Amino acid sequence: MTNIEDKKMDKIVSLCKRRGFIFPSSQIYGGLANSWDFGPLGVELKNNIKSKWWEIFVQGRSDIVGIDSAIIMNSKVWEASGHLSGFSDPLIECKNCHRRFRADHLIGEDVWNREKDSIDVLNDDEKEKKVREIVGKCPNCGADALGSIRSFNLMFKTSLGPIDDEGSKVYLRPETAQGMFVNFKNVVGSSRKTLPFGIAQMGKAFRNEITPGNFIFRTREFEQMEIEYFIRPPKDDKEWQKVFEEWRVAMRNWTSLLGISDENLYEVDIPNEELAHYSKKTIDFEYKFPFGVKELYGLAYRTDFDLKSHQESSGENMRYRDPLTKEEFWPHVIEPSFGVERTIMAVLSEAYEEEDVSEGEKRILMKFPPWLAPIKIAILPLVRNNAELITKAKEIYEEVKKDFICDYDESGTIGRRYRRQDEIGTPFAVTIDFDTLDDDRVTIRERDTMKQERVKVVDLLNHIKEKIDG
Repeated sequence: MTNIEDKKMDKIVSLCKRRGFIFPSSQIYGGLANSWDFGPLGVELKNNIKSKWWEIFVQGRSDIVGIDSAIIMNSKVWEASGHLSGFSDPLIECKNCHRRFRADHLIGEDVWNREKDSIDVLNDDEKEKKVREIVGKCPNCGADALGSIRSFNLMFKTSLGPIDDEGSKVYLRPETAQGMFVNFKNVVGSSRKTLPFGIAQMGKAFRNEITPGNFIFRTREFEQMEIEYFIRPPKDDKEWQKVFEEWRVAMRNWTSLLGISDENLYEVDIPNEELAHYSKKTIDFEYKFPFGVKELYGLAYRTDFDLKSHQESSGENMRYRDPLTKEEFWPHVIEPSFGVERTIMAVLSEAYEEEDVSEGEKRILMKFPPWLAPIKIAILPLVRNNAELITKAKEIYEEVKKDFICDYDESGTIGRRYRRQDEIGTPFAVTIDFDTLDDDRVTIRERDTMKQERVKVVDLLNHIKEKIDG
């Protein structure tokens, strides 16, 4: 990471805390590593993303329905899905400082992908020697004490019921997908959907990551927005590739709506040898974050792995029955997967800008698309010591807040208030001045251009709605 990129990341983190987007969790007790709470602005930003995603991908489509499945599920779900046996990361621990590292990160992903098969067949002593040959000393403490490579399961364990024993062991879900698969027949029976159709879900997931970090990019508790889109078993590759391409385009349209520029977004076709056990094809959408190019979203063709596995494990018939031909089969699945926190991290990175507005003066602004901004309008009386201005401003605020999330601010000079609103991404600031008392017009200032125009109070709401929708 360059010094400029490092500074940008520090500035974003500082702004998020100072302005109420994101706070360190449990801070008064010293915090909890890599845990974050969303403040007044952060929760609005998050809700805007989730509600728009639901509006576009569920409410806006006739072929997708939503569910909200439980976070804690029967452990046999995770056995059938392969999470209990295969959901793990390679772990290296320093025997001196006991710092833990992801093996692929420490060794380097290119070297790891090239060497992992030959490393897997070694015993522990040989693995330890190999690690020290490739990496050398511990990057944390400098000791020549790096240990062997061990498999570390990412599932969070907990107990269900009053007794903590083997029979009470359950897991916090590591993904939302399996809740949709195990409810497949319930959804088909209750919604009467016919193929092709999808099930969507938003919700919390939990992974006991070895090396979380980069602010909210990689955390142990996070939210997902996922769709399992079910199609008939394809006769040839062209059939599933057509649906796959439709979803690839839909995901790119979503990133454009978020304001993410194409030059910062990359599509990576995952090589066959690196695909997940359930996938025949996966594309990662990677974003150029301040800390490097990292995965943002994923699009996978899961074939019929999941429904078939759950039928084999549960004994329940998970096949789809065609209502016309009465034919039964396991549908295949295309899965677009979106992370909420990673979306927010990308949006923050994309929106953050610093501008020179006059000699020696800079302004910080968050260039959120208007629909995404936590606060849409700021109502600002020109001065705070005039009762008529304050009364008029509050009247306008009470009317406008019925339609938009608004902020009312009378503290400090008008220039400072503009800067505060720029910094939190408010697209429109409405100033009530002394002329307003005579002509019933207000001044609307636009965040990005700082352009100002006078608008009648009676036209204010429609004027701003056109700006946001346009």
